[in-house]
Amino acid sequence: MNNHEIDFKLHGDDMQFVEVELDPAETVVAEAGALMMMEDGIVMETIFGDGSTSSGGSGLMGKLMGAGKRIITGESLFMTAFTNNGTGKRHVSFAAPYPGKIIPMDLSMLNGKIICQKDSFLAAAKGVSIGIEFQRKLGAGFFGGEGFIMQKLEGDGLAFVHAGGTIYRKNLQKGEVLRVDTGCLVAMTGDVDYNIETVPGIKTALFGGEGLFFATLRGPGSVWIQSMPFSRLASRVFAAAPQNPAGRSKGEGSAAGGLFDLLGGR
Repeated sequence: MNNHEIDFKLHGDDMQFVEVELDPAETVVAEAGALMMMEDGIVMETIFGDGSTSSGGSGLMGKLMGAGKRIITGESLFMTAFTNNGTGKRHVSFAAPYPGKIIPMDLSMLNGKIICQKDSFLAAAKGVSIGIEFQRKLGAGFFGGEGFIMQKLEGDGLAFVHAGGTIYRKNLQKGEVLRVDTGCLVAMTGDVDYNIETVPGIKTALFGGEGLFFATLRGPGSVWIQSMPFSRLASRVFAAAPQNPAGRSKGEGSAAGGLFDLLGGR
């Protein structure tokens, strides 16, 4: 076991947070800004890169390589490590950034590797390597909805991934194929073959409302699917937001709105 062994408890339903229990000298690493609360005795430290010892060594060059991976995936240069410097068990909690579910993943039970959306990682036991995964096929990279690069979590410890809406895990048998909206793919084990296909039929592609591409996942392996990608949620919120300078939608108000119109407010 190269990673720290941590215990955890999930709280909540649609706006979850994860409470991690640390024994003395144990450490958990999280994305900057994920902290919700921590007990006395836990010390937080900003670290360069992902803080793992398996990302090119523990020297300056290893730290630079770890930080470089995070730049490529669009993440911050720094992460935050939370270490229990007390004599007893202490707890630290991390909150999800938007409505959805937190998925605990024991990498030792998943062949030591998970490929996930670049924005889905929340926290992990110290020692988990947070790297990059280049898609082997250019089509998957340019049209996959997550860009040419996805995150790769490697190790034998616990990692926590967050996604929107309801999360569904699908175990694919050898040769079994699943087609998924590109934005709904959260994570997959390293043995799943991932590619992009175009939506068949010009009318379906242009007027079907489902986009021009979908992800094709071929087993064996496990995949995690989200029912509400953040991009879909954001687009609906933006579409419903007021689009006029007064900051009010046309359906707002009644008497007050009519008086505003009579006074030349629009």
